[in-house]
Amino acid sequence: MDTTLTIAEDAPPLSRSPWRFALYFYLKARYTLAAIFVFEAGQAACTILLPYAVKEIIDAVTLAKQTGADIFATSSNALILFAALNIGIVLFSRASGAMLVLTGPKLRREIRRSLFSYLQHHSHRYFISHFAGSLASRIAEVSMSCMHALWTIAFDFYPLIIKSMVALIILFYANGDLALVLSLWLGVYIYVSYLLAKRCRIYAQDFAAARSLVTGKIVDSVTNVMNAKMFARRQYEEDYLTDYLNHEVNHALRTYWYMEKLRWFQFTAAMVLMLGIVGYALKIWSEGNMTVGEFSMVAGLAILLVEAARGLSRSFLEFFEYIGNISDGVSVFIQPHEIVDIHDAPALKADRGEIAFNDVSFIYHEGLRVFEHLDVTIESKQQVGLVGFSGSGKSTFVNLILRLFEPQSGTIKIDGQNILNVTQDSLRESVSMIPQDPQLFHRSLMENIRYGRLDASDDEVIEAAKKAHAHEFILQMGKKYESLVGERGVKLSGGQRQRIAIARAILKDCPILILDEATSSLDSVTEKKIQLGLENLMKGRTVVVVAHRLSTISHMDRILVFDQGKIIEDGSHRQLLQRNGHYAHLWNMQAGGFLPEEDQV
Repeated sequence: MDTTLTIAEDAPPLSRSPWRFALYFYLKARYTLAAIFVFEAGQAACTILLPYAVKEIIDAVTLAKQTGADIFATSSNALILFAALNIGIVLFSRASGAMLVLTGPKLRREIRRSLFSYLQHHSHRYFISHFAGSLASRIAEVSMSCMHALWTIAFDFYPLIIKSMVALIILFYANGDLALVLSLWLGVYIYVSYLLAKRCRIYAQDFAAARSLVTGKIVDSVTNVMNAKMFARRQYEEDYLTDYLNHEVNHALRTYWYMEKLRWFQFTAAMVLMLGIVGYALKIWSEGNMTVGEFSMVAGLAILLVEAARGLSRSFLEFFEYIGNISDGVSVFIQPHEIVDIHDAPALKADRGEIAFNDVSFIYHEGLRVFEHLDVTIESKQQVGLVGFSGSGKSTFVNLILRLFEPQSGTIKIDGQNILNVTQDSLRESVSMIPQDPQLFHRSLMENIRYGRLDASDDEVIEAAKKAHAHEFILQMGKKYESLVGERGVKLSGGQRQRIAIARAILKDCPILILDEATSSLDSVTEKKIQLGLENLMKGRTVVVVAHRLSTISHMDRILVFDQGKIIEDGSHRQLLQRNGHYAHLWNMQAGGFLPEEDQV
């Protein structure tokens, strides 16, 4: 594990080096992988020994003809060796295949699970900076590349090493000069191929990044297809995507042309070996220093090794392409975790729900200062509204409570406990959040509501849906509570999604409730029903409401007025109107009941 990285304690210890990253997973399956290497060595040895067995058969037949002996009796040992080698190829290859079946799917699952686990520890800032589709594409590509890189080593590089060693031993006993020629050629060929293919890694990494970028753009366009339809921008979207597709094509051409140059070297070198070693063997044979069987063995060995070497050209290129894909993925995924729990952090014990900001200062990484020495306390079971123009700090205030961001200085406490010193999970388990645009999984309505409390019974889920006035429309759907909601809940209207989110919060039953204009997507009739449900939900809880429609918070115990990162007014609706200050100005300038984006003075 890289010590320079800040990593969450329960995140898998993944390395930013593509080699160490892959090795971390390979070692998890080391015993079955060791068996694969043993069986592949057996298969490779049996394969490269076939020309030797053929040589023995030819020499035996030649001897039998010269002496008049029975051919089958003379060549029986050679025939048994030939049969044994073929049987060995079958047994070793199928044993290796069985190990592959046992190892491959599980290893790929482990890679994807670990990447997803590491990814989940990244901060809110990380996810708003990356395409979801691109991240999903990279998880799949990294896992597949790790597997293909391993199989390339096990089934291409390693067998060639075994074949070359066995071939050199055989040739050494047949003719030392031939063995020397072959060993020199193999050394130069493999070294030059490695150097050339290694450069391909950079091209492959850029190509992988371009592919992931295109995938992200496609997912983004598909997700917003209704925008394209409503604005009649079909052609614009096609042209927009074409620019990125052309970017991918340019990287593909650069990568593939380089690969083609490498293949030219490797195929030419293989041709030189074939002609050279067979020609040299023919010269030795013609001088009477080699038998017919030995000549056929040399020719057979040359053919097998040349074919393996030609395959090596493809394997080298693919291998470094896989390494490039892994490099691209780990460079995106294996980054420091911005927000991590301290060692042995305790769980938050929140029963009263008091929230206190003490001397809090917060600056976004982009240099935007939001809060400076902010002090405010929200009492237990107090209902507080947050108002202010866009960018005044309301959403940041909520995000800091949820620890989606962390302040540069100061403390935020819930029931006297610094939220930086407790686990993030326990903090968020103590807070129910109903956003303006709720996110739903492409799962059943029952599963989406039960997400608030996983151990809730069906009856409890249905009761929560009734309190949120979602039960009626759910019963009208084809499969009722088992109906799928579509990606991000697209099969539901905005108001229906909001009611599912409210039902989920009701089921979660937390001491702190945060509402981000939870009824803004509802029609007036439904809103009145939901307000009744929300009033029941808010009883006995600390409630923080981000308001865009000031009428929805006029009944709050307290209203905090934000302006440029400062709380400039604090009081009830009546008190703030009587002061005739900033809040009264906002109240008077509402258009259609909603607060404008900025001051219209």
